[in-house]
Amino acid sequence: MICKSMLGKAHTVMAEGGAAAALANKDHRDSWQTHFRDTMKGGKYLGDWRMAQIHAQQSPDRIRELEQWGAVFDRTPKGLTSQRNFGGHTYPRLAHIGDATGLELIRTLQQKGVHMGMDVFMEFTVRRLFKTDGRISGCFAYDRNDGTLHVFKAKTVVLATGGITRCWEVCSGSWEYTGEGHAIAYWAGAKMGDMEFVQFHPTGMIWPPSVKGILVTEGVRGEGGVLRNSEGDRFMFDYVPEMYADEFADTKGGGTGVGRRGNLGSTRHQAPASRTPDSRRRSQGDQQRAGGGQSLGARRRLPRHILEGRGRDQEEAAGDVPPVKGKARRRGHHQAADGGRPDRSLRDGRGQGRPLHSGDVGAGTVRGRRSRHGTAWSQPPWRQLAV
Repeated sequence: MICKSMLGKAHTVMAEGGAAAALANKDHRDSWQTHFRDTMKGGKYLGDWRMAQIHAQQSPDRIRELEQWGAVFDRTPKGLTSQRNFGGHTYPRLAHIGDATGLELIRTLQQKGVHMGMDVFMEFTVRRLFKTDGRISGCFAYDRNDGTLHVFKAKTVVLATGGITRCWEVCSGSWEYTGEGHAIAYWAGAKMGDMEFVQFHPTGMIWPPSVKGILVTEGVRGEGGVLRNSEGDRFMFDYVPEMYADEFADTKGGGTGVGRRGNLGSTRHQAPASRTPDSRRRSQGDQQRAGGGQSLGARRRLPRHILEGRGRDQEEAAGDVPPVKGKARRRGHHQAADGGRPDRSLRDGRGQGRPLHSGDVGAGTVRGRRSRHGTAWSQPPWRQLAV
């Protein structure tokens, strides 16, 4: 494995919400068919249905596999994997580890790889993929520690690298997200697709500077959080798409944050200038005090979240999180080997590109497992030659 940064420092550590899988632990009516339907609907039916079906069918097995490898998911009173609500999901479907799901998953996979004897080259930057007779045969990279040049020969190369979010001043992506993965794939002749799709998460911190770019996870809405403007109004009820009107509460008092009523807003409209993102508020405290939404156990279910990071004890003095905006993630892709489209999406009613799988870390485990078969996993180790 070649890492642009350190092993275990991939952007997955920023994933807070969880991994979507139809385990049906919270609601027995859930199934992969419902997950598939939610995924296609969330992407306005533009996503590749074959990949959506694969993800929906295989996600439960990937969650169980991660548990067998040592991932410690939160549990229900009956000892089952706990699942929470999330935007666009008909039933609670998100398996989670507090609000540090990505960190736990990457820790699990890292330990599994090291235990299997995986060779790791850290702080290497790959610049080119080599081709022999029209097939990828290796890559060229350099070690940023000492500047040495290296050639890696391989029968198969799995390119699993980040996005382009450093094109934006404010984003939650780490410094490595400069688009090199897409570039080297394109230079090697890979077919690119859907490059216009970039995910913009509606709730990321921009002030104070110390928290600039930190994401306020959708899981907060799953625990009862709501969006308000500077006047305290839940303004997103003004922008409900007509095709989803039957899935929303009839009144603001009846709204429950996230779940089937979680797709707040519409991309067919824009909020008035007086209600810019700088005047938006996310309020959990008002929701609690008014008796609406879900009961919040934020200190337990969102233990490291920015609400507590700002010095506010949610159990004693729930309140607002001031202006939020930002976070971009690359949604374009290079064509998958089986013709699928791993990350096709469209901006949905919450102003966010809806991931094809409704849970990126879960989708990543499915794609990673599929790439194992017939690729480098069963091939001889890479030969590394210093230049």
